[in-house]
Amino acid sequence: MLPRRLVLLVGRNAHLIKDTLPEHGHPKLTLACTRNLHTPVSGNSDPSSETPKPKPKPAAAHVPHSSQRPQHRHEVHERSESLSVPGFNPPGGGGGAGPGGASVFEITRLPLFDAALTTIIGLGMVFVGGIAYVRWYKKNVLDKIEAAFAGGYDPALELAKQHTSRPTLDEGEYEEESYGSDEIDKTLRVRRKEQDHIDDIVQGRETGHYFMLLGPKGSGKNTMVYESMAACQAEGVSVCDAHPDLEVFRLRLGKAINYEFNEDSQTGLFQRRDPREGGAGLDIERALNKLEKVALRSCQRTGRPLVLIINNVHFFKNDEEGRGMLLQLQQKAEAWAVAGIMTMVFTSDDFWPYHYMRRTGTQMHTISISDLDIMEAKRALQQLRPSRRTVEPSIVDRLVNMIAKARDMDSAAEHMLNVEKQWLLSQIGLIPDCDDDVMDEQKWSSCSWLLLREFVKIHKEQEQEARKAIEAGELKSGDIHLPLPRISYGKCRQIMTRTDFMEELDRLNIISIDINHDVHPDSMLILHAAREVCEEEDFDEILDGVRDRIDEIESLHRTRELTFKDLEHGDKIDLSVDKGGSISSISSKRRDDD
Repeated sequence: MLPRRLVLLVGRNAHLIKDTLPEHGHPKLTLACTRNLHTPVSGNSDPSSETPKPKPKPAAAHVPHSSQRPQHRHEVHERSESLSVPGFNPPGGGGGAGPGGASVFEITRLPLFDAALTTIIGLGMVFVGGIAYVRWYKKNVLDKIEAAFAGGYDPALELAKQHTSRPTLDEGEYEEESYGSDEIDKTLRVRRKEQDHIDDIVQGRETGHYFMLLGPKGSGKNTMVYESMAACQAEGVSVCDAHPDLEVFRLRLGKAINYEFNEDSQTGLFQRRDPREGGAGLDIERALNKLEKVALRSCQRTGRPLVLIINNVHFFKNDEEGRGMLLQLQQKAEAWAVAGIMTMVFTSDDFWPYHYMRRTGTQMHTISISDLDIMEAKRALQQLRPSRRTVEPSIVDRLVNMIAKARDMDSAAEHMLNVEKQWLLSQIGLIPDCDDDVMDEQKWSSCSWLLLREFVKIHKEQEQEARKAIEAGELKSGDIHLPLPRISYGKCRQIMTRTDFMEELDRLNIISIDINHDVHPDSMLILHAAREVCEEEDFDEILDGVRDRIDEIESLHRTRELTFKDLEHGDKIDLSVDKGGSISSISSKRRDDD
């Protein structure tokens, strides 16, 4: 068989594309096209004849040597022919290293099957890549949370530092006083007696329990926590502040433990569910589960638990949502305390979180933080005066008396007392002739003043006993120490007659309740402000008048008035009252002169 040739006619020009076409070759796209082919004319008009006959020679003539080549006459035949063009890469045929993008390694000779197989392989690679990314992301999340408990820089600890410098000494002061690094630290903070216990808790030496720090506002709970964190460079410790809005608390918890709640992931490419659909409670549960895994890994490596501190849990709302969040945190704290992998510390100014958590708490220990008494205040004054010379206690007493009698200190104290008194009256002030619209508010105010009046009465009795002891020579004037008056929780219920009012007083920091269920004024300033109000003229009469007015309004609300209409002169009214089966009749006849 003679070799076949492929000739493409473009216009009137014939081009030889390939001199020889192989019988078998690589799989190529078969095109059905119409083209003009030049074929030699022969006796058989069939252009598909394999052996064309030679044409007859022309007459003898003198022709140049260059044109001695026999001239053939061609005819153009138009037909459709299936051409197999090697090296052509059709769409969907895939690319490769071969000619025209042909694949070197053939899978099958079926293009559609090859395309389907290529798609399956591509999807498989995406699936495997997605699995690898998800596993890497989960591991990276745990590593980031563990890094949040590493020692060194901590955002909460950095904000708690005081970036202040020591003031310059005025003339007349002891210029020979020197301030070393240790003395400067002592001047910044007053070390409390509970500091050693707080150090053991924060530094991970106290295991098997979780703790509640309960005390009035400004008693030094957060200060002691930050001092313990500074001592260990916040290693293994993280701090988070509570907030009434759970979405804000969610963000604060994520910042504290370095968790983004899957918001920085690219799993949306794989149609993963949005992590924000469940709300703040579900997001916090996810964060606590991640934290549990990190705590297990860290405890196995270091041999001590991590510490998570939640400040001011009284900021949670005392409703179903806030109590639910507090219960969620407490359940995790119980499980982690039993396992010994995590110690949670809660701080609160109000009593209600402790009262609520005490119901289900089995591993909870409560530390009551109280304000400084007068002896501790004197010792703190000695520490805050960093002098090399030792000062006798009598000199300290004289200095305190001189400062207290100074004109500027006296005016400052009076200003503070007046501000506290006006604030107290703005919260629970009495209105003698109140309207029924403010009856509930005045009921709460009158019950509150009943309790405060009892505190003032107890404080006066303490002063009388101390005065008698001084007159008898049993005590010196400098040894007088009058603590805040305390009343048991049960007796306060009897005095106020409304126990639900005590929670609002505690929330306003008017009273404080300790772990022994003893109620006392929140501070000595509140006690003196209440004493000034109670010693005002006609205070008892005003308080009794407000309570009588409340009774009248309640009596009016309980009284029903019956009105009979369309009565004429001489009409008679009969009323029957049934009490226990007996009927009593009341007859009334309208007189003509009525």
